[in-house]
Amino acid sequence: MLRHVIAPERFFTQVSNEIIRHPRLSAAAVRMLMWQLSLPAGVDEPLWATAENAGIKRGAFTVAKRELKAEGYFHEWKLQVAGGEWHTKQMVSNVVLAPEEAVALRDGYQQVTPTAPEPAVGEPTDPSVGRYPTNTEGKKDNPPSQPSHVPAPLIERGGLILASVSHKERKLRLNGRDIQRLAALAGEWLLRGATAKDLREALTDGLPARVHSPAALAHNRLTRKMPEPPPFTAPVAAPQPLRSCAGTCDRVFRPVADETKCRDCRQEAAESWTFSGSVGGMTVQPAF
Repeated sequence: MLRHVIAPERFFTQVSNEIIRHPRLSAAAVRMLMWQLSLPAGVDEPLWATAENAGIKRGAFTVAKRELKAEGYFHEWKLQVAGGEWHTKQMVSNVVLAPEEAVALRDGYQQVTPTAPEPAVGEPTDPSVGRYPTNTEGKKDNPPSQPSHVPAPLIERGGLILASVSHKERKLRLNGRDIQRLAALAGEWLLRGATAKDLREALTDGLPARVHSPAALAHNRLTRKMPEPPPFTAPVAAPQPLRSCAGTCDRVFRPVADETKCRDCRQEAAESWTFSGSVGGMTVQPAF
């Protein structure tokens, strides 16, 4: 196929092939991300408004938002501002950001530089790494409930590990909804002390030649190979307080149980015992 492309000198946005050809992002997710990245600096358009402007219906918008979040192109936080009000802050980026990288960028602790090469023609606009669209949608988009005993950060990290496995292993291609459903199971692994390496090996070791349902296989392995909870360790009993020896040494010692004499005094007393009885008409008693 022949292609003839003339790049405009302005009003264009550079988007990486990784986003355009992403195997797990739907067309709605790619369009919504590209729309956000194309907005001029300083324009705060909430994600739901982008979906409306791009002609994306609500159902597709909900799925697309979850896909972008699972793949690391979208992050959001609930933040309390002056006056006690809670606002939702969102971030979109043209590179995948881990949760800690997104927080660091949000708080201004570091600068994340995209690795895309310089364009051959034209000049790109300002980098779109870490844009903050204002969210005014309230609680319209409620994510699926997750087990209460797994902390949210572990669920999010588990989802990122699943996305990484899905990206590297072709037989385990998972979409955003699959990752969202399996994230709590992966978080349970982390809660029980498993590492990211443990998770990856459990999911990828010994895969069959053909996988008909990657999501079902991942769910089966995450459930069947779930590590045992860490053993309960009984609390160590507090040591007994120090006490003065009731013997003749005037020492201070720490008893193990309810003994009143130190070890040396107890040993000396034991050695001084003699047999009680009659020896040559004389009664012998213990020496103490």
